[in-house]
Amino acid sequence: MTLQEFRESVPRDDPPAGLSLALIGLWWDAKGNWTKAHESAQQDEGVAGSWVHAYLHRKEGDSSNAGYWYRRAGKAPARVSLDAEWIEIAQSLLLE
Repeated sequence: MTLQEFRESVPRDDPPAGLSLALIGLWWDAKGNWTKAHESAQQDEGVAGSWVHAYLHRKEGDSSNAGYWYRRAGKAPARVSLDAEWIEIAQSLLLE
């Protein structure tokens, strides 16, 4: 799936089949449902889930919690806009 296809799927009621839990988290975030996004990210205990988890806590304004999740993901805390980080994460995870 391309980034464009992923973004075009957001108006649907449910995420596309076959997405990872981390991508489902980003999908719910794009729909404005932070709670479902967070639940999905929490279910993925790997690097991808930790990265999405970090992004979500950064978006929430909880920088200390975000920092913990960035460390778990092996990523430096983002310094770009939230939109730019969302795209960076999505593009990276769609390539996996």
